[in-house]
Parts: sequence; C-alpha cells; structure tokens
Amino acid sequence: MPREIWYADAIREALSQEMRRDDAVYVFGEDVAAYGGVFGITKDLLAEFGPVRVRNTPLSEAAIIGEAIGAAIYGLRPVPEIQFADFLTTAVSPIVDIAASYHYRIGTPVPITIRAPSGGALRIGHFHSKCLEAWFTHVPGLKVVVPATAYDAKGLLVASIRDNNPVIYFEQKKLYREIKDDVPDELYTVPLGKAVVRREGKDITLITYGSPLYLAYQAAKQLEKKGIGLEIIDLRTLQPYDRETILTSFKKTNRAIILHEAPKIGGFGAEIASMIVEESFDQLAAPIVRIGAKQTPIPTNPVLEDNYLPSLKDVIDAAERLMQY
Repeated sequence: MPREIWYADAIREALSQEMRRDDAVYVFGEDVAAYGGVFGITKDLLAEFGPVRVRNTPLSEAAIIGEAIGAAIYGLRPVPEIQFADFLTTAVSPIVDIAASYHYRIGTPVPITIRAPSGGALRIGHFHSKCLEAWFTHVPGLKVVVPATAYDAKGLLVASIRDNNPVIYFEQKKLYREIKDDVPDELYTVPLGKAVVRREGKDITLITYGSPLYLAYQAAKQLEKKGIGLEIIDLRTLQPYDRETILTSFKKTNRAIILHEAPKIGGFGAEIASMIVEESFDQLAAPIVRIGAKQTPIPTNPVLEDNYLPSLKDVIDAAERLMQY
C-alpha cells in the first residue's frame, strides 16, 4: 500500500528492500555505516545487514569505484556512495575508462549503481553543490538517472541496481527532506529511459529533470492565469533519454523550454534542443529556450546563490516571450 514518505526515505527503503531480496547487493562509501552517511540515507542498514554488506571506506573516490568495478566483475551488485557528486571528479578515470567500457571490451556485465548527492540551493558552496550529469551522458556505456519524486527515487534506484550496466544515480539532495509523495511499501521498478508527462498543456513544452521540476510547477500555475498552458515533461533518465515523449509533446505545442539546474553552457539542455531541431524542424514556431545556472562557481552566500540558480521569473519571462512569436 502507498504511504507518503520523504524522498530520502524512499532511497533508503529501496536499498534495504533490494538488499533483503538479493544477497549480491551491498553498500559502501565514506561514513555510510554507523553514521549513516552525511545525509543519513544509509542509517540503520548496518544494524540489519552487518559490516560486510555495509562498509565505510577511506576518503578515496577512485578506490571506491575501483572496488565497485572488481566486485561487479566477480558477480556482486555494488552500490557505492560518493558523498557529494562533486567528488566524482576524482574518480573519472575508473568510471569512464574502465567501468563504462568493460562490457564492450570483455563481454562481462558491470552492474554498479553509483549514488551521488547532487545540486545546490543548500548554501554549501562550489565544492558541494555541482550538477555534473551532462559530463557522464557523453560517455558510451554509462546510464544516468536523476529522480525528482520520492516515488521515482525508489523505483529508479531499484531498476538501476538490477541493471547490468554501470549507472550514475544523481540524488537531488535539496529534495531529501523537502519532497514527499505516495510510495508503495513493496518493491517496484520505474523503467530507465522513460520520461513522464507531469502536467498537460497546449502551448509550450517544458522539459526538465530533478529539483527544477518544482520550479516548473510554480511557473505553470502562474502562466495558467495568463492563458498559457505549460506541458511539463520530467525526463527522469538522461542516458538513455526518451525522445518519443519529447517529440510527441513538441509536435503538439511547437514551442519548447528546457530547464535544468546545471549551467546553461554545455548543459544537457543543448542535447535536447539539438535533437528537437533535427527531428522536428518543420514544427518549430519559435526558438527553443534553454534555462540553466549562470557560468560561475556556485556561491555560498544565499543572495548570490539565488541569483546564480534558475528562477521562477526566468521561466515565466521565457514562456511569455515564446508566445509572442
């Protein structure tokens, strides 16, 4: 039966239930055992599963991913936690050079799910707030997942753990204790590579993922009062991503806004925009608009960080401008 739980608790429930179901699943990372991780996501797992399946590691992301690769090759399903997604940078080589290509080179599955708390708006600065998802979508062999709801956080994590490919699962840490929704208590999966239309609209397709989904909801409510219908698509998975759902919506509205928290320049929105132009050029009624963060290190100061991040005004102004074409 569904009950309303936090985004963070949905992730913990996915881990604990999948560990009960499959003895090959284990979790490890910096301070994930007795402490439960810096965000408390793995709290109480040590008591149930013991120190072999819930382990602390040294402060070395490259070593964490190196262990995960070896464990996966020999038949386990490791779920390493990178304490902040920013620290993936110190493990790029084992992720992109070894994990991503191993199946192509050798033929052996590499079922790793890398949990990486991502994103800003928590006033903790540029070492702990980055959104690096676009980097990894560029790498053949990796899957990239960014859940925006508690329901998806559980279902996508279970699907990621069961997948035979390496998956980077970006958790939106701003949402941990901010977002609740109905989540079934039993195990279930949400398929990777399938987007969802969160809100129907006739005028503009807004494509997003992760925490900006809730900014899109706010904008849709305000724009509705002005007679503008915003259709909201939540990608959920960035690699692979759901072209069909995007194009079906765009062919209805003929206008698109792409919204993400990561900087606009080089962000994943550029991929979506170019795909729409390539596949549906004849349906374009206006330029495609991309909205992302500013091209600057992420500020710690609240006023500066709010200015750095995409705003409600950015979305409303873009929608109104598109409707003038």
